[in-house]
Amino acid sequence: MTTSSKANSNSNNPLDFVFNWFNKNRNQIIRPLIGVFIFLAIWQLLCSGENPNLPSPITTVKESWELIVNPFFDNGGTDKGLGWQVLASLQRVAVGFSLSVVVGISLGILVGTNTFMYDALDPLFQILRTIPPLAWLPIALAALQQSNPAAIFVIFITAIWPIIINTTVGVQQIPQDYKNVARVLRLPKHKYFFKVLFPSAVPYIFTGLRIGIGLSWLAIIAAEMLVGGVGIGFFIWDAYNSSRMSAIIVALIYVGVVGLILDRTIGFIASKVVPAEQK
Repeated sequence: MTTSSKANSNSNNPLDFVFNWFNKNRNQIIRPLIGVFIFLAIWQLLCSGENPNLPSPITTVKESWELIVNPFFDNGGTDKGLGWQVLASLQRVAVGFSLSVVVGISLGILVGTNTFMYDALDPLFQILRTIPPLAWLPIALAALQQSNPAAIFVIFITAIWPIIINTTVGVQQIPQDYKNVARVLRLPKHKYFFKVLFPSAVPYIFTGLRIGIGLSWLAIIAAEMLVGGVGIGFFIWDAYNSSRMSAIIVALIYVGVVGLILDRTIGFIASKVVPAEQK
């Protein structure tokens, strides 16, 4: 075997790839692990006495082992594993957030490009966006008469405001030079939209989307505690009523991890869509 073939063989070794990747990212791996270990150690010390108000990490794992190792069990009704609970919540978030994206970006572009619409609607948006998400729930239940559509509406109304506001700002921040060049070239409206307006506003739009997806996830957890049914929010409330604190802690870990994944997903899409010079 020649020297070059040996080098190629070594470079294709999966263990070498993992080792090189770890060396390159060891600070980003080791430091968070140290932080988690310190957090767990402090938690264990604070909750290790007799009859603590909250379970320690070891107690949490022991009492919720079935939830951890089997997140997709289904005993019928609302007695389902955390995997199914999270998926039910994500379905609601997907519908509500998608609606808020379509409506929010459309309204943001309309308000950002039309001075009359901005003057007429911006004060209304500023008032409505300050209303807490759960304050909309009674109105949604009264209007829609069903808990699932009401929860989706709460997600929609929660996520739409940062999307509208950030899209509006993005459209208004288009450099005047771009507008002047478009006028000189006499770009048709559809070309101006796709070549100038939308690309310039994309970074602001994705800022709104990242804020919106985070608020959506927060809103659905709170809404499900009140409307019931299958969902991670209702699971947490039901576990509290049953004094299953360990199950609540495990569910909160699921909530945090899923929220992080949602945020990173939007961030990853933004990194592929937003032009490099605008990042």
